[in-house]
Amino acid sequence: MARDAYVNGRFVPHAQAAVHVEDRGFQFADGVYEVVCIRRGALIDEDGHLDRLGRSLQELRIAWPCERRVLRLLMRRLLERNGVRDGLIYLQVTRGAAPRDFRFPAAARPTLVMTTRRAALAPHGRTGVRVITIPDIR
Repeated sequence: MARDAYVNGRFVPHAQAAVHVEDRGFQFADGVYEVVCIRRGALIDEDGHLDRLGRSLQELRIAWPCERRVLRLLMRRLLERNGVRDGLIYLQVTRGAAPRDFRFPAAARPTLVMTTRRAALAPHGRTGVRVITIPDIR
């Protein structure tokens, strides 16, 4: 089965997916990402991931690339196109392409890139897993 990516309004073959060389995500790491686990075709904690994406975009003053409900539909469509039932979906939103300058561009449109990957996810069952947490100073 062919593997597609979603880039700025279009589903494209994964090998041909590209963003502009002056995309601020590429130039300045000016963007955010989310990774959502997929189990049996279901997006795990989808609302939590989209809530965090929204908070991150707001903090960086980057506009949503599309309405939240549209993003949800696009995510499902990409999973369908790629036949992913168990795996991951990666979302990256950047401030968009603009001439290289440290000031935020006034007219840039956000870039949205989504890709998927099949992966066997570890079972977690009813007993859960042991974890430790440490502060993340980012």
